Amino acid sequence: MAKANSDDLVDEIEQIRERLAGTVDQLIDRSNPKNIARRGLDNLKGRFVDETGSPRLSTIVPVVGGAVAVVAGIVVIRKLLR
Repeated sequence: MAKANSDDLVDEIEQIRERLAGTVDQLIDRSNPKNIARRGLDNLKGRFVDETGSPRLSTIVPVVGGAVAVVAGIVVIRKLLR
């Protein structure tokens, strides 16, 4: 009976070790700088392009409009300060 319990315990420890190794591998993969950059780029790209590859004008137009407004504001301020 003690041998069976011992074998069960060894099997359980091995299963826990394998799960822990998998978790450590996942953490290493998630914290890899290249993977972090790729996920960030995919996230940013997903905001401006839909699943079919078409541009999302509802997101692009306000961003471009805001950029134009900022540039125009800088030009006006520079002209006023001269």
